[in-house]
Amino acid sequence: MFTRIVELTTKPGKNKQLSDTINDKVLPILKKQKGFVDETVLVSDKEDNRVLSLSFWNTRDDAEEYHREHYQKVHEMVRHLLEGEPMIRTFDVHISTTHRIAAGKAA
Repeated sequence: MFTRIVELTTKPGKNKQLSDTINDKVLPILKKQKGFVDETVLVSDKEDNRVLSLSFWNTRDDAEEYHREHYQKVHEMVRHLLEGEPMIRTFDVHISTTHRIAAGKAA
């Protein structure tokens, strides 16, 4: 399994609107993508303008295909709520109790 972590800095007071936009507009797009597994959105309890979006994919190729084909459209949907450009990081998932992955068995 593979994950994309997108770190977002919102304009002041826009973290709830960003989270709602991800849920209402972005998630339906993600659910249609090959290899999409799950989405988790985290809103900081200390910094009211910090949001993390974690998307889980069956494979790196699935996540990269989404990025090439659909990310720009998704970015345009949320750009007006952001202070700057999102920072995207990618990781192999080695342990996840939610997705029943044990260390060394992810791939």
